Amino acid sequence: MDTVTLYYDGTYPSVKEQKAFEKNIFSKTHRTDSEIALLEGLTVVYKSNIDLFFYVIGSSHENELMLMAVLNCLFDSLSQMLRKNVERRALLENMEGLFLAVDEIVDGGVILESDPQQVVHRVALRGEDVPYSEQTVTQVLQSAKEQIKWSLLR
Repeated sequence: MDTVTLYYDGTYPSVKEQKAFEKNIFSKTHRTDSEIALLEGLTVVYKSNIDLFFYVIGSSHENELMLMAVLNCLFDSLSQMLRKNVERRALLENMEGLFLAVDEIVDGGVILESDPQQVVHRVALRGEDVPYSEQTVTQVLQSAKEQIKWSLLR
């Protein structure tokens, strides 16, 4: 099971504890149709799609509706960014988009945005402003192709 996990507090300080928690949460939720669970004193909201599971976890005092708003925002943003092709392979190919979306939605565990349209717009803007030194070869070549095309059309 591949996981992308962001922990915002010291609840699970070691990787071993994190992996044990992730295994436990997956075993408790992967066969159920519900969207919320209480596990180890934490509130867990989750959604599955084809071969992916998305989890948002908060303390037992967190509002479930707020956690669900974050989860839905993340899923809907990814759905738009991946053109409704939210599956493992597409997500792995667009991992930077996932991380940018998470950065736009939460910062240090604080919810910043819950509107997927805003998240997708901001991710698109941030993706365009990446300096050449941080872009992949494909991105640099695509950018060069676009510049050549526009210079020929003038």
